[in-house]
Amino acid sequence: MRLALISGLSGSGKSIALRALEDSGFNCIDNLPLALLAETVRILRDTGTTRLALSIDARSGSSLQALPGYLDRLRAEGTDLRVIFLDARDQTLVRRFAETRRRHPLAGGDRTIEECLREERSLLTPVAEYGHHVDTSELTPIRLRDWIKKMLELETDLRTLVLESFGYKGGVPLDSDLVFDARCLPNPFYEPSLRALTGRDAEVVRFLDAEPLAAALKRDIAAFLERWLPEYARDNRNYITVAIGCTGGRHRSVYLAEQLAAKYRPRMNVLVRHRELPDT
Repeated sequence: MRLALISGLSGSGKSIALRALEDSGFNCIDNLPLALLAETVRILRDTGTTRLALSIDARSGSSLQALPGYLDRLRAEGTDLRVIFLDARDQTLVRRFAETRRRHPLAGGDRTIEECLREERSLLTPVAEYGHHVDTSELTPIRLRDWIKKMLELETDLRTLVLESFGYKGGVPLDSDLVFDARCLPNPFYEPSLRALTGRDAEVVRFLDAEPLAAALKRDIAAFLERWLPEYARDNRNYITVAIGCTGGRHRSVYLAEQLAAKYRPRMNVLVRHRELPDT
């Protein structure tokens, strides 16, 4: 089992880190009481869980003193354990609490944020000394997610490429990230023998394969995706939807979506949707 334990100061980005791991296929548990750590890991390992991420913080109180012993035993049992401790400057944490209007977990009575942070640092000393320390004071959420994945040697590739054909008559799909317009291509609709067919039928494919403009547009869209899909992956996207439209959404856009899907299927998970075709 791979176990990532995320800890740190409130407001330092633990929730962001945990969501990044969840997006990478980890089973995630936030604010696990320390007394349940060993039993939780054992149960999930026995049921086949291979990736687990836990968040433990100052809400565990004085029991955190025992955490290093728990972690040493897990490593001795063969668990691939990584501990990441997130921290930030006090003024940064105070500002983040002010911006989000959140209540500090240790707040009570008339205690100030600064007093809560001092107690929190004291409680978390055993974890801070055990884990890999990361200062998030100057990190944006995107960079923090990227750092977490790199520290844990996780893939940053897109998991799924969605290719969706549509007809402009029905409007652009609301879930599209990128939109390409195929209405400039010769339209098989005006060929009587092709009108009732779709871009998945061999006759339409042959018609468009013979058109230099169709080949050029397909090549240009593929070149754009080759250049920019890695950047979307580095932006911690797990999937991206590429919508391709034509007038009716039955011929040209369907053809291009299917052609691009065939190109990318050997490298990644590809889903194809044809909005205007009732059986897809």
